[in-house]
Amino acid sequence: MQATARGTSGRDKAYEFLRRTVLTDPAMEGAFISEQDVAEQVGVSRTPVREALLQLAAEDLVQLVPNRGAYVAPLSGRDLRELFELRGMMERFAAHKIITFRRPAPVDEMREVIKQQRATTADHEFITLDHHFHSLMVDAAGNAMLSKAYANLRARQIRAGLIALSRSADRQHKVLSEHDAIVRALASYDLDSALVAIDYHHQKTLELQLTAT
Repeated sequence: MQATARGTSGRDKAYEFLRRTVLTDPAMEGAFISEQDVAEQVGVSRTPVREALLQLAAEDLVQLVPNRGAYVAPLSGRDLRELFELRGMMERFAAHKIITFRRPAPVDEMREVIKQQRATTADHEFITLDHHFHSLMVDAAGNAMLSKAYANLRARQIRAGLIALSRSADRQHKVLSEHDAIVRALASYDLDSALVAIDYHHQKTLELQLTAT
């Protein structure tokens, strides 16, 4: 995203708003985005909103339907499986890089995120923190392109994560336990345990998400 010399552009504001709120909301699945509503909430005209939607369509986050507007397609079972295949490759690589090359593991920061997750009662905040938790590990691999690619999964990850929470009353508690296992493995530089913990966490989350498709 490029900002103007005087600050963030209207398109950038609309883009960030859409990515961080509208596209992370499971209630928006199967719905069309109202350009006017977004413009009013962001405080811009409809033109930058359209520009932002064009960019999101290029990233395959919305579908532009002639005479209808921008459509938020539901995440299919295939979408969810492919999302976790990609996440798995990225997170496993990050763990391997941290542990094999003895890079500083962000265990203190990850534990702080777990603490914040325990304290919140809001599902959206819990899942936003969940994405941050995993991003800390990916960023610690020290590969800027990897970090950028992982950040681009954020909207789908949060929407899918909220679906998983809605399918299990005790999912938050189990996520915290699964996160603890990942942190313990990183803290001890135990690669086998880290990979098992990551895979188990992904498997359990995906199982719940697939019950909604």
